[in-house]
Amino acid sequence: MMKSVTEFPSFKLVEGIKAHTALMAEGKNPEEIQAILGEQFKLEGDKLKYFVNALDVAGKNPDKLHRVKIMSLAEGETAPPKATQFEELYYVPEFHRGGQAPEPKAASGGRGGPGGRGGRQGGRGGGGGQKESPWGLSPEQKAAKKGGANKPG
Repeated sequence: MMKSVTEFPSFKLVEGIKAHTALMAEGKNPEEIQAILGEQFKLEGDKLKYFVNALDVAGKNPDKLHRVKIMSLAEGETAPPKATQFEELYYVPEFHRGGQAPEPKAASGGRGGPGGRGGRQGGRGGGGGQKESPWGLSPEQKAAKKGGANKPG
């Protein structure tokens, strides 16, 4: 059974790639780069080694990357597609589905989300007109719509 060792989210990997590229441009050697990245991202030991290897995997798969998971495989298991092996571990890039990032969850209490009544989705089959009230037409507007406004009141 595959066992997850750790994972790194794409935003951290993107920051790491930028830092790594800048350090390489300065002419730093791999040991110096790893030490500086360890300080910058507060990583050490195996976690730092995994991060540096994950940067390599993320650099090859930047589009729609969600995270890179680091896993070990049990004997006889096959590595997942797109997995890259470093020593005994496999680095597996995971991508956002459907070609776009997932929608962030609404922080407000219940309005505006799917199934809620807020938002600007346009309504049902559309008259396209702007309503003055979020609760529909007022009694006066209903009467005017029915033609009741022509009657003497």
